[in-house]
Amino acid sequence: MHRTPFQRYIHAARRAPQIWRLVLGVIVITLCAFIWTLGPLGLAWLFASPETALGLAHTLQSPVTPRGTLILLGTFAGMALGAVFAVRLLHKRRAASLFGPRRQVARDFTVAAGVVFAIYLTGLALWMVFFTPEANLAPTRWLVLLPLALLGVALQTGAEEMVFRGYLMQQLAARFISPVIWLILPALAFGAVHYDPGTAGANVWIIVGSAALFGLVAGDLTARTGSLGAAWGFHFANNVVAILVISTKGTITGLSLMQTPYGVDDAEVMGGLMFGDMAMLILAWLILRRVLTPRSI
Repeated sequence: MHRTPFQRYIHAARRAPQIWRLVLGVIVITLCAFIWTLGPLGLAWLFASPETALGLAHTLQSPVTPRGTLILLGTFAGMALGAVFAVRLLHKRRAASLFGPRRQVARDFTVAAGVVFAIYLTGLALWMVFFTPEANLAPTRWLVLLPLALLGVALQTGAEEMVFRGYLMQQLAARFISPVIWLILPALAFGAVHYDPGTAGANVWIIVGSAALFGLVAGDLTARTGSLGAAWGFHFANNVVAILVISTKGTITGLSLMQTPYGVDDAEVMGGLMFGDMAMLILAWLILRRVLTPRSI
């Protein structure tokens, strides 16, 4: 029987597609993420001092230094471990099934990252015609930290893709036929976790909408290729530009070479720029859809 790439991708999830398992899996992932993040705070409180623990908590909440940003990126290991535990304990399948064929993951990751880097760096060059970036890290220090920073971004984006385009999308698709459920629900969930009115102010809903749009794009690429590689490569390249090359004031700025001259809560400037970002996102998606989709689709 002929199967599409997406049918092959969700095949392992069909062994245990019950919704109660999915709900428990989400709880396991959430608990692992919280324990991994809050555990060091508790240890610091017990074995160092309350001031040390509070300082670490502030560092995670406001990652404006290289150390703080690297620690924040490292906390996403808890999310990845949660996804691994969920699929093995509740669905009796290997963690590798969240990704798809290994060679295809590597190929799709590379192609997607290359396309997104080309488009986004071109967009950055156009942005510099209208805005002057502010220096952040010294270039030599930035280069020294770059290998570790790239690993941190790979961990952060990989963990999120494992959960949203891997675990959630696979398990929903194994239970429901309609893409209204298995494509849209994970995208909305991805948008929801970006809801931070305390940081983004009046821009919070356009940021949530942009994240949800990325969730749809990443989900579509995953469904068409039958691999997590394209979504992960897209996400990785996007975050490398946003976290390591030029960060927006008020976000994760500790590892970036440059900063924007405006903050993430600047409604007058950010509103229009976010629509430009979404246009680049859609352009990258259309190119990758054509390049990576098998002819049989």
